[in-house]
Order: sequence, then C-alpha cells, then structure tokens
Amino acid sequence: MNCFKISINGSVEVLSDLGCTKMKQNQFVSSSARKARKAHFNAPSHIRRKLMSAPLAKDLRIKHGVRSIPIRMDDEVTVVRGHYKGNAGRVMRVYRKKFVVHIDKITREKANGSTVHIGIHPSKVAITKLKMDKDRKGMIERKAAGRARVTGLLKGKHTEESIAEE
Repeated sequence: MNCFKISINGSVEVLSDLGCTKMKQNQFVSSSARKARKAHFNAPSHIRRKLMSAPLAKDLRIKHGVRSIPIRMDDEVTVVRGHYKGNAGRVMRVYRKKFVVHIDKITREKANGSTVHIGIHPSKVAITKLKMDKDRKGMIERKAAGRARVTGLLKGKHTEESIAEE
C-alpha cells in the first residue's frame, strides 16, 4: 500500500510503504517499536504467562471454541515450526525467564556427555492434549463464551426455550 503526498503546486510524491500506518486510537499506548520490545522483554512473570500462549490443535480448537491458551507443565504438544518440526512430547518445564518450554523428548547431548533439554518458543508448538483442572476448565469456558459473543454465534439467536418463556 502506497501513501501519497500532494503538494500545493499539484505535484504528487510517494511517501513510503513502511511509513504509512493507521491512525493511532489510544494516546496512552505507545506505537514505538523500541518501547514495545522493552515492555515485552522486561515483562513480569504474570504477564509472561499470557505472552507464552500456545495455539490448540484443530480438534481441540473445535471442541473448546478457543484458539490459544497459556501453556503449562504436563500439556502434550507437537512442534509445528523449526528444526524439531513434527516431534511430539509432554511439556516438562515452562521457562518464563527465557520465553521457552522444555519438551521431554527434545534433548541434545553436550560435549561432556550430559543431556539437556532444548528450549522451544510456545508459539512454535500446538497443544494436542490439555492438562485439565477446574480453574483451567473455567478459564476455557469464559474465553469460549466471550469469543462466541464477539463472533455473533449467540447474538440475535432465538431458542425454543426463550420463545416458550415469552
């Protein structure tokens, strides 16, 4: 998309593809790349939890009505990008400080003979099986209800029960 600047004398000048952005909506949120990067890499642990969300596999996405969820230990995942693409395993550790997860079957041997887990960013894996507890189940239900409300699945729909009540 090109943006143009038309001067008073009628000459047209192409600005640039990169410098042409949407109008700023919220004056209290910076659109500066350096400030966004600083906020991301200096984020506290409770915010990193949400930043370290992983997409659900297609069958889970359809079942729960949620696209992604914060990853946690004991979730089963498949790597979908990078050198280890196609490998599956259980999340052994969520390393918030380094923005990576350690998966049980993805290791390498060091020069001294010891094995270490390879860190993989959560956006590069797909969750295939969720470790479910009551808090997580409630969060998924809340998120699915909000998503359904926004997408309009529940908006304006009449059920037989609502008609019978009237």
